[in-house]
Amino acid sequence: MYTINPTQHAPLIGFAYDGFPVYGAYGYANADGTGGITRMKSGYQLRNITVRTHHADGTDVSDGPAVSATYPLGTFREDYEWVAHTSDPSYLDAHNGRFCVTPEYPNGIYCYFATVDVNHNSVYPYLIGPTYYGNKTGAKVTTVSESTTTYNSTTSSIDQTAFENLTINVFPNPSTDFIAIQISGVVTDEVSLKLFDSNGKEVNQTKIYKGQTIGFFDTQVLYPGVYTVQISVGQYIETRKVVIK
Repeated sequence: MYTINPTQHAPLIGFAYDGFPVYGAYGYANADGTGGITRMKSGYQLRNITVRTHHADGTDVSDGPAVSATYPLGTFREDYEWVAHTSDPSYLDAHNGRFCVTPEYPNGIYCYFATVDVNHNSVYPYLIGPTYYGNKTGAKVTTVSESTTTYNSTTSSIDQTAFENLTINVFPNPSTDFIAIQISGVVTDEVSLKLFDSNGKEVNQTKIYKGQTIGFFDTQVLYPGVYTVQISVGQYIETRKVVIK
């Protein structure tokens, strides 16, 4: 639900229950705000285990299924251990955060980051580690006093007027690493995304699923040139031209 842009500090996407901010995947390389922009990295890695009986710190847990093709490493929390990377400040602590300068907090604050790998796939622990940095004082709410829009997965298929009124952003353009297709508001119908080269050959495809807002194409393996992004919902189609360097 946030835009990945490796050239600028990630946006503030929310606050954790302990009150500290949560940012997207990119931040300043150094905690003091220097060093340019870099991807924030999870300090967690898969353990070398075959059975699931303890956490990495030795804490006993209810025994889970043994590591197998059905339950490979990475399926459960017990599969991970945190490793310190003291020489690289872009690696986060065991809470999946760090104290650092951000655009909203120029004097510095502790904050969490949404960790992704080099291909922008989410990686454990995703937002917040197994424990909070601060005191967890927030909680889920049972009522909302403000006006809201209710998402109903059984909503009928989109019509032409609704499709034409969608706000669709395709960026960056030109592109070097990826193309993001973002639709304003949570979509209620599955959106098909296709990428065509200048000869009209389909080179990639993906989807924006119901309840989501954004889809991506990895462009690092494509030849430079002009490409066409096709966005479609059912019979309704829109296209956008993009340049890949």
